[in-house]
Amino acid sequence: MADQLDHLFANTRAWAAQVTAEQPDFFARLAMQQVPEYMWIGCADSRVPANELIRLLPGEVFVHRNVANLIVHSDLNCLSALQFGVDMLNVKHVIVCGHYGCSGVRAAMNDTRVGLADNWLRHIHDLRRVHANWLERFDPAEREDKMCELNVIEQVVNATQTTVVQDAWTRGQNLTVHGWVYRIDDGKLHNMQISIDSPESLMDHYRDFFKRGL
Repeated sequence: MADQLDHLFANTRAWAAQVTAEQPDFFARLAMQQVPEYMWIGCADSRVPANELIRLLPGEVFVHRNVANLIVHSDLNCLSALQFGVDMLNVKHVIVCGHYGCSGVRAAMNDTRVGLADNWLRHIHDLRRVHANWLERFDPAEREDKMCELNVIEQVVNATQTTVVQDAWTRGQNLTVHGWVYRIDDGKLHNMQISIDSPESLMDHYRDFFKRGL
């Protein structure tokens, strides 16, 4: 009986053939090293694939994804990926990208139980509680989108507070952390206008977000 996933191998062969036709030495170069300028920390949602959204080939963006694109200071998985990207690959840009319609954010906003992931989503619940008065200023229909934006801003702040990023800045490394949100229903990325390249610029950008959000 044919393997049920044979079509995926066929897809890979077709993709490799296309890339080789366009760039004959691509895979030989890729096998030698990876030198990405960008690291993407995004949601694990299957509709938000990093490389495809920013039209970069393998080797050009280093990717870490989890439910609701969280950067948690006790999450060694994310922190290890961040450390490898910053210290070993010397990425110049860390992009934290959320998306509107995020199921994790929606579950936290609606107090919907989803199972084991509820423990992970406590971070969104806490963020919602801390900024409850700010969120109440928006119409109910807007609040979920605003929470998705707020979550991205908060994770940018979390990234800049890690020892990985702080140490990179201390030694003078060229590193900027950005916050973006992707809208699935139109395929467009939205810049949250928060790009942090030093500890000094953090709070000004953070305050600006809340001013713009109103």
